[in-house]
Amino acid sequence: MTDSDLAAPRPPARRILLTGIALASTLLTGCTTGTTGATGATGAGDGTLATVTVTGPLCDLLPSDGEPGDPASLVDQPADRALQWIPVLTTFEAAVRATGLAEELTGEVTVLAPTDDAFAAKFSRTTLDELLLRDTDELRGLVRDHLVAGALPVADLVAAGTVTTVAGTRLSVTGVGQGARLDDRAETVCADYRAVGARIHVINAVLGDLPTTAGQDDDGHPAH
Repeated sequence: MTDSDLAAPRPPARRILLTGIALASTLLTGCTTGTTGATGATGAGDGTLATVTVTGPLCDLLPSDGEPGDPASLVDQPADRALQWIPVLTTFEAAVRATGLAEELTGEVTVLAPTDDAFAAKFSRTTLDELLLRDTDELRGLVRDHLVAGALPVADLVAAGTVTTVAGTRLSVTGVGQGARLDDRAETVCADYRAVGARIHVINAVLGDLPTTAGQDDDGHPAH
């Protein structure tokens, strides 16, 4: 199996976001400005128009206002498919597929989805390859550390104060503007995507207890 086997066909819209634009935005720790509202998609298959508002500093750089992958267009999508349309979540979406956890996203669930830049800041390319291609049991635990039972809007996460992930990890949650800070480790950068039975919150750091290997070479030593 190769990396190309794990890469889902990506929607054509805004692939340029996967370069420096997304990196600049996800590094805005503590920034809470930026609200994007998306309207115009049909909701729940009943012919009515859905209005979906997502909040966070990254939202203005993601598809909106009728573009493929805008928040309103994902309301009728299963969560695993909705992830494919958010262009900064290619690594997390690949991890869901590599671990066979798409089924766990079909119930009522909250997905705390790290951006591609968050994964790059956490793991070396070698570590990511090992997780996606070989260490899938370890990767499965990592993905479950980003899932919470119940489809919780970001306001409900903040109101709860703490949540427990599917992996059993307890996270503290505090409000930051219109978003949330998770365990003082990550913040929502585009919160409140809606999918079938799910809420998806894009976050700017990887949760869980796997060691950080970014910046290391294949031997585990600092890269030069």
